[in-house]
Amino acid sequence: MPHTTTMTVRLSGALSEFVASNVGEHGAYETTSEYLRDLIRRDKERVEREAFDRLKAELARAFAAPEDSYRPLTAAEVIARNQG
Repeated sequence: MPHTTTMTVRLSGALSEFVASNVGEHGAYETTSEYLRDLIRRDKERVEREAFDRLKAELARAFAAPEDSYRPLTAAEVIARNQG
């Protein structure tokens, strides 16, 4: 069974008004829970996209290196390098 987390969030002032404007009859979301779940999903996607972009940049640097800069490595050498 999936793990469920229940959260209580207190908002006041401008934040409370902003959330209220996005929830309900005139908002994009029916409930504050729906709004928060969407915000969390978007943040998760952003974090995953940033990690993927970092990986792409690292691979681009690796493939841009001159051929003569490559040297053979054993699996043990790769593991040791990545543990350090």
